[in-house]
Amino acid sequence: MPGGWESSRTTAVCRYRFHPLIAFPLTFLRRLDLQQGFDFYAIFVTDVFCLCCLVKVKLSEASGQDFVWARERMVQEQVVAKGIQDLRVIAALRKIPRHLFVDAGIVNRAYDDSALPIGEKQTLSQPYMTARMVEALSLEGDEKVLEIGTGSGYQTAVLAELCFNVFSVEKIRVLSRKARSLLDQLGYQNIALHVGDGTIGWSEHAPYDAIVVSAGSPSVPQPLVEQLGPGGRLVIPIGDEQTQTLFRVSRSSSGFEKEQLGECKFVKLFGKYGWRN
Repeated sequence: MPGGWESSRTTAVCRYRFHPLIAFPLTFLRRLDLQQGFDFYAIFVTDVFCLCCLVKVKLSEASGQDFVWARERMVQEQVVAKGIQDLRVIAALRKIPRHLFVDAGIVNRAYDDSALPIGEKQTLSQPYMTARMVEALSLEGDEKVLEIGTGSGYQTAVLAELCFNVFSVEKIRVLSRKARSLLDQLGYQNIALHVGDGTIGWSEHAPYDAIVVSAGSPSVPQPLVEQLGPGGRLVIPIGDEQTQTLFRVSRSSSGFEKEQLGECKFVKLFGKYGWRN
């Protein structure tokens, strides 16, 4: 075997599997023992290979930085500018990579001021609405929170940043599994997910300090009211298919207080105590 064959760069080339259009000239030159031509071609292929890897890394870094900028712009223009004041909520939205919670085909829209489809006829709420609902819970860090409608898991992650434990119920199994996988990848260990009818809550872990419902219901499901602990807050969209209002129900020693937080638009909350069809 010619001595040049064992040079570090050509050896590196030979250890990789290349496309046949690249590998064939290498094999042909080697068989003809055209060492000089082989070495030149091998070095050329190596340099191209390394350049492609470098470009890929640079593009990845650039894309990551673009998302950081897009996320900051989202926070400033869609959250802070619209009146969200809770600094912990703002910090959570600034931290969590929202683009990971949407399909690759619409990742460029992840930080837009709009709801986005996540499959199974469900949506990811617009950033402001997520911030508005979570802020209305008035979380301080030691609460146990029940979330109805896991969806993509984005709001679940926001809640996990702000409270002690999150218990989230999702009716659609495929969404719950996908959310579980992503939340695990992101390192969240204070989240429990359950597949079932969200309108009946998750009584095994009640009472809750806060409950948030991410789908519109014709009325407040009674089981959720019953699972709300003393001093607890329940945030839920109430209304028909076209017009909904966001409500906060607060429980005190004297009973329940209900207040309006503004208009909203959500997908239906299906279940025994929600929409039937």
